[in-house]
Amino acid sequence: MEWKLYLALSFAMFMEYAIWGAWMPVLAARLLGPLKMSGKQTGWIYATLPLACIVAPLISGQLADQYVNTETILVVAHLIGAVLMFVAARKTTFKGLFVVMLGYCLCYAATLPLVNSLMFSHLAKNNLDSGVHSKWIFFWAPAAWALIGYFLTGWRWKFKTGDKGRDCLYLAAILSVIMAVGCFFLPDTPPAKAGTAPILQAMSMLENNNFLIFIVVSMVFFGLMQFYFLGTAQFMQDMGIPSKNVPASMAVAQGVQAIATVVLMTLLRERLGTKWTLIVGATFWLLLYIVYIQEKPRWLIVVSQSFHGLAYVLFVIVGQIFADTLASDETRASMQSLLFAATTGVGLFLGTQFAGFIMDKFRKEEKFQWRQIFMVPGAIALVCILVFVFFLKG
Repeated sequence: MEWKLYLALSFAMFMEYAIWGAWMPVLAARLLGPLKMSGKQTGWIYATLPLACIVAPLISGQLADQYVNTETILVVAHLIGAVLMFVAARKTTFKGLFVVMLGYCLCYAATLPLVNSLMFSHLAKNNLDSGVHSKWIFFWAPAAWALIGYFLTGWRWKFKTGDKGRDCLYLAAILSVIMAVGCFFLPDTPPAKAGTAPILQAMSMLENNNFLIFIVVSMVFFGLMQFYFLGTAQFMQDMGIPSKNVPASMAVAQGVQAIATVVLMTLLRERLGTKWTLIVGATFWLLLYIVYIQEKPRWLIVVSQSFHGLAYVLFVIVGQIFADTLASDETRASMQSLLFAATTGVGLFLGTQFAGFIMDKFRKEEKFQWRQIFMVPGAIALVCILVFVFFLKG
């Protein structure tokens, strides 16, 4: 791969996930803490991204496959998103923050599948194997998430902004501006202009039972991830980990994810195949919740963040590569959009509502009963793993 192409694609991947990683892992602590929102309200704020992902990726994927250059969509969406995130940082009421975050997430969700499809498109254009070469670009997604977590922790140590927590939103806004400017320099990615609506072609793959099982179970696991995102920051603080150390502690996941993307992903796919790689990845999420159920020791809770990173690589990224192998050149953006709409959209939305309900159910006298809370996703994860073992063909 030429260095110019590699740097351009890596920049897009890095910035896309730096923006996401700036706010998503730690915003819940601001909502549950300084803003005194309930678990249900926190769930609805976090539901803005999945709600947006149900609609926005399908629209942006259709535009990118049929009408508009991919990089143009990225520029416009991130510029609008930056403005909205600056506004969100000033909102302190549930209704006001929900409306602004929903607007922001509609913009951001439109860009998520396009970064993937842009990468896969140029790898295919240059006759490069996506399974082999994409790992060097996917590497920058967890690296960005980890680095931004450590940056935010350093910022909080120096400027003492962790208690209010709005700094994560300002950081996401600044990164969005940088991303938008950088997208002007991405390689030209015009629409393929398929004759039939690309999204309909992509959705026809749901008639394949194996792909349907993969999509449904993926939706469930993405829903269970909301227990991780909604609960971990507050859980760590309740277990005695200082709030200023939470971003860096959670960033352990992305550090391990970056290493596993380069070292482990291709190796397991070649040795075990797609099915068993997905099962191994899902099992790491089960192990994470088992550690959470134990509630101690603190060092093990921090170390267990690596399980989330390993699961993300071996389940989410391998799943994205699997979906791309089923797509044609004309439906590449739409196939990634369908996957994001089902998982980051429907899966995360339902998971957000479910996690918020469970957190409120097991909250007594303003204290969360974390053991009971995390037993729920642990049990569901075990069932999903068994479904893959017995019904997914690989």
